[in-house]
Amino acid sequence: MKEFHGKKMVKTIFATLIGVPTVSLGLLLFILLVRNGPFGYLDLLYTVQGISIGEALLVIPIIVSFTTSAIESTDIRLRDLARTLGASEMDTSIAIVREALEPMVLAVVAAFNRAFAELGIAMMIGGNIEGYTRVLTTAISLQTAMGEIPLSIALSIVLMIVVFTLTIVTRNFDFIIKVFRRKTPV
Repeated sequence: MKEFHGKKMVKTIFATLIGVPTVSLGLLLFILLVRNGPFGYLDLLYTVQGISIGEALLVIPIIVSFTTSAIESTDIRLRDLARTLGASEMDTSIAIVREALEPMVLAVVAAFNRAFAELGIAMMIGGNIEGYTRVLTTAISLQTAMGEIPLSIALSIVLMIVVFTLTIVTRNFDFIIKVFRRKTPV
């Protein structure tokens, strides 16, 4: 990975943003998207699009931090070997990404799981509007507040099954990653 002035600070910022409470990010976005806020003219508050933007902002630090770590943890000799064998800068970069592919996939799965299971942004930006912006986590919160604990538990089980299934499926795609790595030009 290329060095640049401020790289350590940028990495620190992204690592810090991983731990931002979702309700705090939701509040910040609410302030920005409310009708008289700086981006109120976009009419994104209480919309699926607004929730999507919030979720994207939530997971970008996860993907960036984990991907950076994955690429930086590849064996430094790979770059040297690729160059020795005459690989271009692009071919060298592709070889490094292929080597780091499995942890990069894990980064995307972790980001999806974080977004899928979060409540703060969905509640603050989406408003939990039935049939429009209600998602599993907001439905669980609502049903719990209404005293419908068995339904909350059932919805929580559904949420966990989806997250668990996605994780299991992606963790068993090792053979695809191995095939993809075999096509490395170096």
